[in-house]
Amino acid sequence: MEEAPLEQPREDAASENRKSSSGSVKAAARIAATSGGSVSARKKVEPRNVSGSGAGTKRSGSIGGLASSVSVPPRRSSTGGLVQRPSVPDGSRKTVAESAAGGRSRVSSAAEPVRRSLPELRRSSLASPRGGVTGKPAVSPVSSGLRTTAVSGASKVEVAKKSLTKPALSSPASASSSSRRIGSSAVGGSGGSARRTVSNVSSPSSSVSSARSASGGLRAGSLSSSSKDRSSALPGRRRVGTPDSRDSRFVVLPQIEIKANDELRLDLRGHRVRSLNASGLNLSSNLEFVYLRDNLLSTLEGVEILTRVKVLDLSFNDFKGPGFEPLENCKVLQQLYLAGNQITSLASLPQLPNLEFLSVAQNKLKSLAMASQPRLQVLAASKNRISTLKGFPYLPALEHLRVEENPILKMPHVEAASILLVGPTLKRYNDRDLSREEVAIAKRYPAHTALCIRDGWEFCRPEHVAESTFHFLVEKWKDHIPPGFLLKEASIDKPLEEDVCSCHFTIIHDGALSTDLPLILKYQWFCGDVTLSNFFPIPDATGEIYWPKHNDIGKVLKVECTPVLGETEYPPIFAISSRVSPGSGIPKVVNLEVHGELVEGSIIRGCAKIAWCGGTPGKGVASWLRRKWNSTPVVIAGAEDEEYQLTIDDVDSSLVFMYTPVTEEGAKGEPQYKYTDFVRAAPPSVSNVRIVGEAVEGNIIKGVGDYFGGREGPSKFEWLRKNRDVGDFLLVSAGTSEYTLTKEDVGCCLAFVYMPINFEGQEGKSVSVMSPAVKQAPPKVSNAKIIGDLRENGKITATGIVTGGTEASSRVQWYKTCSSILDENSLEALSTSKIAKAFRIPLGAVGCYIVAKFTPMTPDGDVGEPAFVISDRAVETLPPSLNFLSIIGDYCEDGILTASYGYVGGHEGKSIYNWYIHEVEGDLGSLIPDVSGLLQYRIAKEAIGKFISFQCTPVRDDGVVGDLRICMGQERVRPGSPRLLSLHIVGNAVEGTMLRIEKTYWGGDEGDSIYRWLRTSSDGTQSEITSATTSSYAPSIDDIGFFISVSCEPVRSDWARGPMVLSEQIGPIIPGPPTCHILEFVGSMIEGQHLNMNAVYSGGERGECTHEWFRVKDNGVREKISGHDFLDLTLQDVGACIELLYTPVCKDGNKGSPKSIVSDMVSPAEPKGMDLVIPDCCEDEEITPLRKYFGGHEGVGEYIWYQTKNKLDGSALLDIANACDAEICGTEPTYKPSLKDVGTYLALYWVPTRADNKCGEPLVAICSNPVSPAPPIVSNVRVKALSSGIYSGQGEYFGGYEGESLFSWYRENNEGTIELINGANSKTYAVTDSDYSFRLLFGYTPVRSDSVVGELRLSDPTDIVFPELPYVEMIALTGKAVEGDILTAVEVIPNSEIQQHVWSKYKKDIRYQWFISSEVGDNFTYDPLPNQSSCSYRVRLEEIGRCLKCECVVTDVFGRLGEVVYIETAPVLPGIPRVHKLEIEGRGFHTNLYAVRGIYSGGKEGKSRIQWLRSMVGSPDLISIPGETSKMYEANVDDVGYRLVAIYTPVREDGVEGQSTSVSTDPIAVEPDVLKEVKQHLDLGSVKFEVLCDKDQGSKKISSVGTYERRILEINRKRLKVVKPATKTSFPNTEIRGSYAPPFHVELFRNDQHRLKIVVDSENEADLMVHSRHLRDVIVLVIRGLAQRFNSTSLNSLLKIET
Repeated sequence: MEEAPLEQPREDAASENRKSSSGSVKAAARIAATSGGSVSARKKVEPRNVSGSGAGTKRSGSIGGLASSVSVPPRRSSTGGLVQRPSVPDGSRKTVAESAAGGRSRVSSAAEPVRRSLPELRRSSLASPRGGVTGKPAVSPVSSGLRTTAVSGASKVEVAKKSLTKPALSSPASASSSSRRIGSSAVGGSGGSARRTVSNVSSPSSSVSSARSASGGLRAGSLSSSSKDRSSALPGRRRVGTPDSRDSRFVVLPQIEIKANDELRLDLRGHRVRSLNASGLNLSSNLEFVYLRDNLLSTLEGVEILTRVKVLDLSFNDFKGPGFEPLENCKVLQQLYLAGNQITSLASLPQLPNLEFLSVAQNKLKSLAMASQPRLQVLAASKNRISTLKGFPYLPALEHLRVEENPILKMPHVEAASILLVGPTLKRYNDRDLSREEVAIAKRYPAHTALCIRDGWEFCRPEHVAESTFHFLVEKWKDHIPPGFLLKEASIDKPLEEDVCSCHFTIIHDGALSTDLPLILKYQWFCGDVTLSNFFPIPDATGEIYWPKHNDIGKVLKVECTPVLGETEYPPIFAISSRVSPGSGIPKVVNLEVHGELVEGSIIRGCAKIAWCGGTPGKGVASWLRRKWNSTPVVIAGAEDEEYQLTIDDVDSSLVFMYTPVTEEGAKGEPQYKYTDFVRAAPPSVSNVRIVGEAVEGNIIKGVGDYFGGREGPSKFEWLRKNRDVGDFLLVSAGTSEYTLTKEDVGCCLAFVYMPINFEGQEGKSVSVMSPAVKQAPPKVSNAKIIGDLRENGKITATGIVTGGTEASSRVQWYKTCSSILDENSLEALSTSKIAKAFRIPLGAVGCYIVAKFTPMTPDGDVGEPAFVISDRAVETLPPSLNFLSIIGDYCEDGILTASYGYVGGHEGKSIYNWYIHEVEGDLGSLIPDVSGLLQYRIAKEAIGKFISFQCTPVRDDGVVGDLRICMGQERVRPGSPRLLSLHIVGNAVEGTMLRIEKTYWGGDEGDSIYRWLRTSSDGTQSEITSATTSSYAPSIDDIGFFISVSCEPVRSDWARGPMVLSEQIGPIIPGPPTCHILEFVGSMIEGQHLNMNAVYSGGERGECTHEWFRVKDNGVREKISGHDFLDLTLQDVGACIELLYTPVCKDGNKGSPKSIVSDMVSPAEPKGMDLVIPDCCEDEEITPLRKYFGGHEGVGEYIWYQTKNKLDGSALLDIANACDAEICGTEPTYKPSLKDVGTYLALYWVPTRADNKCGEPLVAICSNPVSPAPPIVSNVRVKALSSGIYSGQGEYFGGYEGESLFSWYRENNEGTIELINGANSKTYAVTDSDYSFRLLFGYTPVRSDSVVGELRLSDPTDIVFPELPYVEMIALTGKAVEGDILTAVEVIPNSEIQQHVWSKYKKDIRYQWFISSEVGDNFTYDPLPNQSSCSYRVRLEEIGRCLKCECVVTDVFGRLGEVVYIETAPVLPGIPRVHKLEIEGRGFHTNLYAVRGIYSGGKEGKSRIQWLRSMVGSPDLISIPGETSKMYEANVDDVGYRLVAIYTPVREDGVEGQSTSVSTDPIAVEPDVLKEVKQHLDLGSVKFEVLCDKDQGSKKISSVGTYERRILEINRKRLKVVKPATKTSFPNTEIRGSYAPPFHVELFRNDQHRLKIVVDSENEADLMVHSRHLRDVIVLVIRGLAQRFNSTSLNSLLKIET
């Protein structure tokens, strides 16, 4: 099968953005014009359909004067495939002018899809368009000027526009759609010829190839002849295309830059160029795009000049390789095409730093060994002879690898091996996405697998890879290990970020050679990427462990281990780790040590080595614990640093250092512990020896020192006195550290000697210290104390015994303190130092302790050491109390009273003050508000005549409350003399405005003060206004122009008078605005009354005042009624109120404020009927009497209608209630005469009634003419079904008395056409067959008794009349409710005559539906079975244990459904086990897998039995195949020539067996490849095979690879022998020899396809193993073929070998 062709080398979109679209088009046209042909015709070449072969042709002027068209030679893809192009018949050709006729209009439209088909994606991705152009090979023109082209106009526009649209790598979907769009404009064919398309990814240079030829310097004639030669050579070439090549897909190449000019491009494809140094080739260093495919080049000499080339196409030449060294100068090369040559090796291909695409398909490569290519993205190596991955290069950027049609594909999991070799950049393999299964398999291989593959290791399954690769590396490293040593392990732990990663290299001595030299291993760590290509050494990583850093995440670690034995250093071996994983972030302690001497007083330090595992290093938590002998560790308080100084408590204890690592993020690791040995005690010593105490006569001094060195024992102490004169020392005390100074010691110095001794009795070095000279003792006081009463204001005294002085001369100073403990720094002085010892405690000392400073003194003034003495308790305070309480002030209204008191009992807090008013002395009194807490009170008016008291409750600052004290006032409060503090008039000096007095009265309760209003003229004359004696006054019209004032004489409530006060004058009074002071109605508020009004005016002379009357309804709506000065009340006013709006108007026209009054609700008048008339009367027409009512709103009056045969009048009419022939016929306001009223007179008796039910005088009226009848009509005409087929017509007659009305029946069809039924003229009707499917109508024509005929009325049509529904009386089932059985429903028809008639004439069909119960049990529901609507149903497996139900419904010819009838079955029982349609699947070769398939029925299948057997053709005997009882069977060579027979015994799950069924295959044939090889060996007659023979045949253990040795199996036509091959120490040896005579035979092992056993006789047999099943089958068949004369059936006939 031909490989899917890769994309032709193309010039991708230029990166020069400076060129515009129009410029590119012009450049393309200019290039095309240089070919010398018709430029316009070439520009307008259009795709067209051509009959016959479908090839497109054109004619144009050609180079060299060629006039005839030249057939196009076949083009080959970059992978070497030939694209077939059928010849073009002359009859199907068109001229350029014909093809160009429609070209102009479609060039632009064709260019647009091309541009859309190249979406801009990122450069590094690859495309694999699926479902591309099937069966349509891409056509690549050779020369536009010399050959027929099938390229549409879009292809030329594409060349020009690629400078605008930068081609990118398209996705599969976009590329697929792109191929479809381009294909739609391609040249098509008819008559079954292959359809041709031009892919948008083919070479864009096809239209300008002639111009390139001209630039190459070759003559036109040579071009023409070469084209003819290649065309004539076309039929002789091998046809490469196959039907499978229709699935070809395109690979979009990496981008390259292009500058479309002749200086950068050379295209000499198909010009039979033999050398790159040819004189006419003109290679230049400026060339960037060189196309030299389809030539005769065999060497690359001369290519080194192409230093700037980017695309180099050397496909389909005669390169054999090596010899690629000249390419080393092509540093910028991006695409290299070497497909279709004879290259056998790429070892000489240099490293090209910019190479992105390499095609070496269709060569003779056996491997891909080459230099590393750092930027290579696509490697196409299909159709070679690659059989190994050894030497696979490092390709760190490879994304697409293609190795189709290579022997290497037979290797299992070769895709997984490729993934391991390439690394994570690989995206596609063999033009498809990577297989998930292969990716998963690749992950199961260790990291060093890729190195082993490159070194030639044979790829194997993942479960064996660890052992296999290790053995491979051990074999490779034989010279890397010192002699006598064996490598047992070489591995690296799984690396984690910032965690310990150890390498393990185990090299042991094998014991064969003895050596005393130590084996030293040197290590060096490396770090590299996953491709295992560029490892770099890690500085300072030369130990067995390494801590991976954060930058190492995702990389691979490598360790090189160099064995050194003595002075000999061997080559290194290595181990490779998996990828470094990110740390968990949880730190852990790797190592924990404690440094320092474990001796008391020493400082020890804990050192922790932490693996931070990806976390930020932080400060760990350290702590020290002390563990006594046979006890648990105890935490040492405060020991939380890494350093710790040992103390005496640690002696004879073991210390525990605990460390918990903590990261900066707060993650804590597991704490680790380190135990130390027991701490030893230091030797005894003492330091800082000193004497404590003052060296004064009588004092006790003490010698002290700091002991060190374990627990102190009975240390020794000595006191020595130094002689002042001689200087020697005299022992004065021993054995104690204290000494009391005596008079003998005065003036001498004392020495203290300290000799340390530990608990064990060990003595240390003694240390001594001297004291100063002992002084004489100063005055001193002892037994000082404080006596007296320790209470506030109490008297205390300080006493003491004074030695060395006198008490009288001594001094005492008093202090206080808050603490019961004496502290000289916290004392506060209460007195100065004085001789007096007595002291009275002040208030400030309450709650404090009293301290006395007693300073002893001598009479001559010498001062001794003062002594402080503190009281035994704090100074107590007295309870809060008042020692006096008094009130001073004037007991008169508005006087101020002041309270005073004396407080004792500590510091006063917030004492409580209250003032009270008492009616009499001694009562409880009432609290005066607003003065609580005040010591002053201003007497208010309310206190006049009452007593005032002050109450005080003392409160101490600590909240203690004392006793309440009350002080009562001495007299009652007196009122003040009555007087006015102020008097003035408030108001405007305007006529009619109210003036009032504002005054301030003082002097008790005010009584009836006296007011006088005075009027003062402009000349000062003052007169009193009569009757103006109140506190307010309204100026009248008489006051206009005058001044108004008022006088007031204050009078107290007890008639005491004060001085009269005259107010200031106000005025002069001016006229006021027009004002209405009084407004009232005159008249009754009754309907029909006449209303007037009365108004009192002020405001100067009255003018024309206005009146407005309004009606105010109960909802508040105002409605104007009139503007007159009176109003007549009407019915509309009843229930409403009347509002009068009066607007005063002055004579000068000035209007005042309007004034309004609202009346009570207007009452209605007495009810009264004004008139009553009855109009003419007619039957069924409602009579409304003409009447008139007055007297409020009318209520529901009394109405009585009378029927009388005679017309009454006068008094008889008024007394109609007593008339003999008058009958009451109604009591409503209106009356509708009925049939009985026809011909009589109607009279109405009316009692007018008001809405409040008050009645007036009754009125009576009678009609002038008798009641006339109505015209005859009928209503509610309807049809009623009396029984089956019998209908009755009904209707309601109206219009006088009915006469002989007319009846009729009608028939209506579905179109609405109504026809009269003849003879049907009664009210009942019996249905006939003619009425079925029609509707019936009943006609009713009313006729009055006086023969007046009314209008015909028809009833509504009935429902469509149908005959009786056919129904099924019951249904029965035939068959049993057993799985596999068929149930059939049979219906039973009723025996009635009607049903028999209906079934025979109107039954249409019967419908069935089968149901199945939803649950097993008594209570269940039924669910319908889909698609089960016939009368029969086959019971299925899944219905076992469930019930079935069949429903039956009958349908008549009118489409009606009858009643549903059903029958239910009992639970379905399982059927007899059976198997149907048994067959064996699988092809008829001995290497295939066969499977037995069948359809089981008969309940749930249990453990059915299957047995495989062999059957000889033509023989009834069956040969059982042991152990083959499954549904699958893998054939082998023992089955060749036999039929395979499978016997299937169905077994139900409850153990019931069914009938066995057998099936067989055709005779098994030999697999064609095996058959071909067997025939070749049989034709030769002698053959040798290399096998492995079990060297331990006698053992019963299972054979393994390790128990087999190499042997040669020689087979010829006569005999067979197994030969042990020769070695360096032995000759070949024949171990087994024998002929093919019985009992010779060959046995196979079914569980091992690589083993066979050759049995010559009972004593000679060989257990052999070969490397593949194929070889085993060949060996067995060859042996059986050569031994055929001993077989009952010739193997040749089985193999179909002609003898």
